[in-house]
Amino acid sequence: MKETALYIHIPFCDHKCIYCDFYSIITYENTSSYLQSLKKEISFYAEKYNDDRKIISIYFGGGTPSFMEPEYISEIIEHVKQNFVLAENPEITLETNPGTVDKQKLENFNRAGINRISIGIQSFNEDELKFLTRIHDAQTAIKTVCDATKAGFANINIDLIFNLPGQTKQKWLNNLDEALRLPITHLSAYSLILEHGTILNKMVLDGKVKMQSDDYDAELYEITIDHLTQKGFEQYEVSNFALQGYECMHNNAYWRYKDYLSFGTSAHSFVNGKRWWNFSSVKFYNDAVSKNGNGIAGEEILTKEEMLDEYVMLALRSSGLDMNELEKLFGRSWLIKNQNYISRLIEQKFLTLTSTLLKFTSKGYAVCDEILAKLK
Repeated sequence: MKETALYIHIPFCDHKCIYCDFYSIITYENTSSYLQSLKKEISFYAEKYNDDRKIISIYFGGGTPSFMEPEYISEIIEHVKQNFVLAENPEITLETNPGTVDKQKLENFNRAGINRISIGIQSFNEDELKFLTRIHDAQTAIKTVCDATKAGFANINIDLIFNLPGQTKQKWLNNLDEALRLPITHLSAYSLILEHGTILNKMVLDGKVKMQSDDYDAELYEITIDHLTQKGFEQYEVSNFALQGYECMHNNAYWRYKDYLSFGTSAHSFVNGKRWWNFSSVKFYNDAVSKNGNGIAGEEILTKEEMLDEYVMLALRSSGLDMNELEKLFGRSWLIKNQNYISRLIEQKFLTLTSTLLKFTSKGYAVCDEILAKLK
C-alpha cells in the first residue's frame, strides 16, 4: 500500500501574532459547521483514494488546534480511522501553544489519540515574547513542556525563532540552552521571515522595526547547527533537529516526496503528481464542501521537469539525495548536467557523497537556497 500523510487545518485562533502568515481567524462562531465540513471532505477523499493507501501520519496544524476541546479533535481522528486504513502506529501530531492547555487538557488530548505534541514557544526571553505578541510568558512555556511529559507524551517538539530584531548571539544561545534543559525530543528552529501581508511587514515598511542582516542570520543559523548537534540532536532537515529515532514522520513525508492529503481551509494536497489547494475563507470552504464534497480552489498537474526539480530540492534540504533512486525515477540527465558543479561543491565541503547519498554539510545547509538555485 502507498504510504500517505494527512494534514488537517484548524484555523481558529484567539490572537494573530505579528509575524504569522498562516490562515487563521479570531472567532469561534463556525467551529461546528467547520467540523462537519472536515468530516465530509475526509469521507470524499477516502472514497476516492483509500483502496491502495496506508496513513502513516496525521498532523493538526493551524491556527491554534490546541484551543479546541479534546473531544473536537477526537471526533476528527475517529472519523479518519473509520474512513482510511491507518498504519500500525501512525504519528498523530497536535500543534499546541502555551497558555491554551493545562495538564488535564493534555492528558485528554493524549487519550484522544494524539501521540506527538509540537509546542510553539518561539522564545524564552520575555522581551522577545512581547515583541512577537505571544500570549504566554517563559514560565508558562516551560510548564507546558513539563505538563506534556506528565500527561504521557514521550515525543515533544518545540518551535523557536531566531534573528529577531536586536537579538544577540548570547540571547539566542540562552534560548537554545533553555530548550535543551527540557524533556524534548525534537526542535524546530526558524529564522524570522518577513512575510507579505503580516503586521510585522507593515511595521518594517513604516520604519518601526529594523530587521537584521542576512549575514547575521547565517551566523545565528550556524551557531544553531553547531550547538544542537553537539548536544546529540541530529539535523535531518534545514530547520529541524531530532534525537535519534524522533524525526518527524509527517515532515519526512513532505521531504521524501510522498503523497499527502490535506483537509480544511488553505490546505494543500499532493497525489500522483497532481497538486491542489483549498479556499482560505471558512465560508467559501464550507460552501464548496457542501456543494462538491471538497474545498478545492485551484489545482495543477506537475510536469516531469517540475517534479524532478521539487524532488531534488526537497531531498537535499532534508536527509539527502539518493543518486540511485533519482536515476530510477528520472533518468541520468540531471546528474550528467550538474556533475561538475556537484564535484566543486564536494571539494569545497558544501556537500558530502557517501556511497550514493548526496547530502549538505552544516556549511552547505547555511547557503542551501543559493546552491539549489544553481542546480538545474
